[in-house]
Amino acid sequence: MPAFVIVDIEIHDQELYKKYTQLTPATIEAFGGKFKVRGGSHKVLEGDWQPNRVVVLEFPTAKAAQDWWDSEEYAKARKIRQQAASTNMIIVEGL
Repeated sequence: MPAFVIVDIEIHDQELYKKYTQLTPATIEAFGGKFKVRGGSHKVLEGDWQPNRVVVLEFPTAKAAQDWWDSEEYAKARKIRQQAASTNMIIVEGL
C-alpha cells in the first residue's frame, strides 16, 4: 500500500533552504519515493489551517517512508531543513 509524506513548511532562511532542496531529491528516490506536490498554489476550503509551502511525497509503503526519514542519506538534509524552516510532517497510508 502506498504511503504519503505530507509536509507544511514555513521557510525562514531561503539561502539555506536551497541547499536542502539540492540534497533531498536523491534521498527520496533512493527509497522509491517521488514528489507529487512541491510547493504549488493551494486554497483553504475549510478550517483554520493556513499552510505555507505544501509538499507531498509518495513512497511505495509506510515503511519505505519511515526508512527514508530515519536514513543516513536524509540526515544531513533534514538537519539543514530544521535550521532553515519550521515544519509539520506526517506519514499517511493511501490507496
